[in-house]
Amino acid sequence: MSVKVLSDDQRKKEDNSDDSFFYSEPRLVNHLDQSFRRRLTNLYRERIEEDSIILDLMSSWTSHLPDEVVYKRVIGHGLNKIELECNKRLDSHWVQDLNVSQKLPLEDSSIDVCLMVAAWQYLQYPEDIAAELKRIIKPNGLLMISFSNRAFWTKAPRIWREGTDIDRMKYIENVLISQAWAHPECISEVTEASSLLNILGIKGDPFFSVVSVNS
Repeated sequence: MSVKVLSDDQRKKEDNSDDSFFYSEPRLVNHLDQSFRRRLTNLYRERIEEDSIILDLMSSWTSHLPDEVVYKRVIGHGLNKIELECNKRLDSHWVQDLNVSQKLPLEDSSIDVCLMVAAWQYLQYPEDIAAELKRIIKPNGLLMISFSNRAFWTKAPRIWREGTDIDRMKYIENVLISQAWAHPECISEVTEASSLLNILGIKGDPFFSVVSVNS
């Protein structure tokens, strides 16, 4: 049983059509810029042990894990089968709409690290997902939730659409703490764009990550 944090109104999306239909066509593009992706890969390089079993939840066609590191196992989940099949870092994968069913088909304490990238923003029942992740992630295992300021806004619940970036980090933090996760570490950074854009004063996508330990 999860502890509810959001009101029904905060869970509402502008587009209530079936999520599986919305994601039925593969989107083989990068939704976050190179600066963000580089920072994310460095975070993974710093925090994830090589012998880890990793769950890439709400994944897509590409991985942000460092190319030079071989992990024990990488399991993927998403809503588009073609995208998941294109992700060469995944050893296995499954398709599931987490806004329809929050029960994850994984054993208790079977995962070392769970990654979520530009993903939490689409969850309508994040409390249930946080509780499930606490079940499947090993004691002292990591949950790493990363995002920027981009989204398919019509598919994001109201609490995400109407909040600031800092509000969104606090929202994730509140949900995790409500499900007995350790108090998270919140990372907020400005990323550097390519040399030319940086000279012009243009920055990369902002980088936010909420990292918590399954205590």
